[in-house]
Amino acid sequence: MRTPDQPVLRDIVLIGGGHSHVGVLKRFAMKPVPGVRLTLICRDTHTPYSGMLPGYVAGHYSYDDVHIDLSRLAEYAGARFYRAEASGIDRSSKRVICKGRPDVPYDILSINIGSSPRVNEVDGASQYAVPVKPITGFNNRWLDLLSRIENHEGPLTIGVVGAGAGGVELTLAMQYRLRNELEQRGRDPGQLHFHLFDAVNEILPTHNEKVREIFRKTLSERGVKLHLGSPVEKVSEGFLRTAAGESLQTDEVLWVTRAGGPAWLEETGLALDDGLFLRVRDTLQVENDDNIFAAGDIANVANHPREKAGVFAVRQGPPLADNLKRMALGQTPKDFHPQKKWLALISTGDKYAVASRGDMQFDGALVWRWKDWIDRRFMQKFTDLPAMDEGGALPDTAAAQNPEEASQAISAVAMRCGGCGAKVGSTVLSRALGELRPIERDDILIGLHAPDDAAVLRVPPGKAVVHTVDFFRAFIDDPYTFGRVAANHALGDVFAMGAEAQSATAVATVPYGIESKVEDVVFQMMSGAVDVLNEAGCALVGGHTGEGRELALGFAVNGLIDPDEVMSKGGLRAGDVLILTKPIGTGTLFAAHARLAAKGRWIDSALASMVQSNKKAADCLRSFGSKACTDVTGFGLLGHLVEMTRPSGVDAELDLSAIPILPGAEETAAAGILSSLQPANIRLRRGIRDQEKWVKHPRYALIFDPQTAGGLLASVSADKAEDCVRELKALGYPHTAIIGRVLPQDESGPIEPITLRE
Repeated sequence: MRTPDQPVLRDIVLIGGGHSHVGVLKRFAMKPVPGVRLTLICRDTHTPYSGMLPGYVAGHYSYDDVHIDLSRLAEYAGARFYRAEASGIDRSSKRVICKGRPDVPYDILSINIGSSPRVNEVDGASQYAVPVKPITGFNNRWLDLLSRIENHEGPLTIGVVGAGAGGVELTLAMQYRLRNELEQRGRDPGQLHFHLFDAVNEILPTHNEKVREIFRKTLSERGVKLHLGSPVEKVSEGFLRTAAGESLQTDEVLWVTRAGGPAWLEETGLALDDGLFLRVRDTLQVENDDNIFAAGDIANVANHPREKAGVFAVRQGPPLADNLKRMALGQTPKDFHPQKKWLALISTGDKYAVASRGDMQFDGALVWRWKDWIDRRFMQKFTDLPAMDEGGALPDTAAAQNPEEASQAISAVAMRCGGCGAKVGSTVLSRALGELRPIERDDILIGLHAPDDAAVLRVPPGKAVVHTVDFFRAFIDDPYTFGRVAANHALGDVFAMGAEAQSATAVATVPYGIESKVEDVVFQMMSGAVDVLNEAGCALVGGHTGEGRELALGFAVNGLIDPDEVMSKGGLRAGDVLILTKPIGTGTLFAAHARLAAKGRWIDSALASMVQSNKKAADCLRSFGSKACTDVTGFGLLGHLVEMTRPSGVDAELDLSAIPILPGAEETAAAGILSSLQPANIRLRRGIRDQEKWVKHPRYALIFDPQTAGGLLASVSADKAEDCVRELKALGYPHTAIIGRVLPQDESGPIEPITLRE
């Protein structure tokens, strides 16, 4: 993540990762506006390029060929990437309402969320039909169909509802791929049957007659049966019926028609048309709100209505970016006039395509190669990312819109005080923390919302206190997720000891800036932390927040434990087996993320692991009699294992092939992308017997990889290990594995306590 040199004065929030917004991110990356911060809110990390989707279905492209990695692009643009789904807009307070996380404030908002087929308008369609959009849901069903084809016997009938360009192109792509799959398995492709339905009387109604004739002929030659002139009125399991009374037994029904906007837009009060699309002016501003823009399929440019096609979303990207910048700088947005005629390229699945523009048309294999070249060139813009402009001094117009804000901006960049003068203001803190609702415990006598100087806790009779502290700077741009990871990381030490978390005190550093921006960062970050602490039954009782260049967060955590039930690092016993509950690799993955060398889905997997609590795992290990446990964090797997063998007076053997690894970690480590802490951890290689023979092993570097919020490393007696692993997997730790065993200490002493094998 990049730390801006200028304080944040304007927040531009982008809802959705559509074709227009990827253009906005690229344009801001190449020429950022000092004082302006971008935040992207999107449910999916990889956004598909619609022009290549049929080629992906047909098998001509891989998943990565046709998807733009939003995580990587946002990192490149210096934008915050919130992996979340927007569900509303509170225009009065200028906040985006999201599912599963705090609201996100904005100064300027842009919406590019595409559209979805309106399956809820037809009886049974929402339950039994597969809408092509959102693409992620369709892709999952498509992959499932490909896997089912391996074992399917007999006829396979697929109905596609929608005979526009999308439906026709998808039908031909699916048929081409599935026929090939059947032929490769020595099965009869004649068992495959496709049916195309639409209420209109013509296929491709927005294209010229020459194009329609080519596709009528192609569909006929491929044996696709057309059912036109009557809408589908009912879909049930294995069955489809039209209003004309025609019925069809189906194995799969895909829906590629009657697109519309999401229902939550109706609650915003924004100007909408009958299809729930946002009505926008020529500037791409929504008709009744100058601070909200929209582009792509979700937008209906009132003065220039066009069909829903990716070409328009792509073309709207540059003018949208320019107008967002102009608004942020207090300038008047400019009108955008889309072209009256546009090039349409539709493929037939078999590397053959038809091109049309107005009344012109031409087709052939050469057209497909031309289309392929255009599509790959477009995708290359978002995969081969050039060096970017670092930006200049803060333009006067960025702060001149609001005198009070200008004054705050001057204060934000002035010489910063030290000592207690570096604390975040009490008003900002009280507003940010006032909305937090930490869990209440009977043994917390004075907690977070009391005005006293310190928290007061009660220690129950017969309990001992476990106390630990952790602190680190942010490694991602989402303060809510960072807060969750930081709290989870801090709690890990308490759980590894077998203790119950009682209370936590926070210490945070927040980048300086104007009050409203600092307040939101504190609130987002501490909301994430409190969500995790509350789930663990741990009360947030206080803390300290100061200013600094980078966002950072840590916790001092108290726990309670029965002194006779402590799980310690010194409890390893020869003959036990070693169990690891989570995969490793966070250090190399986030080092790669900072260098734009990690795929977004790798980062998603790492974050999912990092926000998973170790509490249930610790309880399970204790129930199986474990006496030795630690959480794998900064010193890496090998470092923490050495910390266990030495006080236990034992040696250990690690099975490299059995160690669970996060997706992508082997690739990034092999590329030499390692954490800055890696060199210090590698000094522990002297603890490995015959370590020279393992240096070139693909997993060797990963045993030194520092982890954040890693899993538990514990020993369990050999006769209970398999049952323990099964129970841990049932509790939601699917990567749990037996990774080695505890050995008696070699007579030569604990000089080289670790043996590796595979």
